[in-house]
Amino acid sequence: MGIRKLKPTTPGQRHKIIGDLKEISAQQPEKSLVFGKHRSGGRNNTGKMTMRYIGGGHKKRYRFIDFKRNKDGVPAKVHSIEYDPNRTSRIALLHYADGEKSYIVAPAGLTVGQTVAAGKGVAPEIGNTLPMADIPVGTVIHNIELRPGQGAKMVRSAGVFAQLTSKEGIYAIVKMPSGETRKILAACKATIGSVGNSDHALEKSGKAGRSRWLGRRPHNRGVVMNPVDHPMGGGEGRASGGHPRSRKGLYAKGLKTRAPKKQSSKYIIERKKK
Repeated sequence: MGIRKLKPTTPGQRHKIIGDLKEISAQQPEKSLVFGKHRSGGRNNTGKMTMRYIGGGHKKRYRFIDFKRNKDGVPAKVHSIEYDPNRTSRIALLHYADGEKSYIVAPAGLTVGQTVAAGKGVAPEIGNTLPMADIPVGTVIHNIELRPGQGAKMVRSAGVFAQLTSKEGIYAIVKMPSGETRKILAACKATIGSVGNSDHALEKSGKAGRSRWLGRRPHNRGVVMNPVDHPMGGGEGRASGGHPRSRKGLYAKGLKTRAPKKQSSKYIIERKKK
């Protein structure tokens, strides 16, 4: 795992920094776990553009990722580490002892040939998934469920991790990557280790075309619009636009957007750090 800085033979190469893909051990995905992926281009069922700045993009095939890890007690061997165009992390292809195959998000340090398992009583080693009630306090974890059996919903991006800080009754206290400390049911599963491909944060696209490959069209600023189109638009010359706000007029900086009566607020012990 590392990054490559290319020689500036073209303007697009000059500032380009990309992953070296050294940990990738397979070029083609497992056919039984790949599905076609529909792209809307930001348009609804009548063809009207309802989301701006979306369109184009390279054709992708979706790899079905097993976020539930519910094959309890069945060991699996890591067959390959692969690139996934749909997420920032790498994925690992598992071959289970009963013949089944599945993809998981590849944690940092996972190697080809390594054996992983899931379920109650499994050793808390990298790549293993088990309920947080069975994970020792202080362990670094990722792929965390919010409800038992729901499948991992949090801490799935490249390089991130959470930490199990303590346990209180039926709850586990987890420090999230944002700095937020919250309670999660101890029956929820989590995977040991941090998500791999941590060098993704160091990558630089180098040119606008790479954004188009990702399906991102040019995004124009509010201050260059007319007043009829945006609250920050208009003015003689290059006006600053006033207080930063959204197209609907909501303040963009400093205004709390979380609903004050949200039910899940009672599980949050400490808010995220600014």
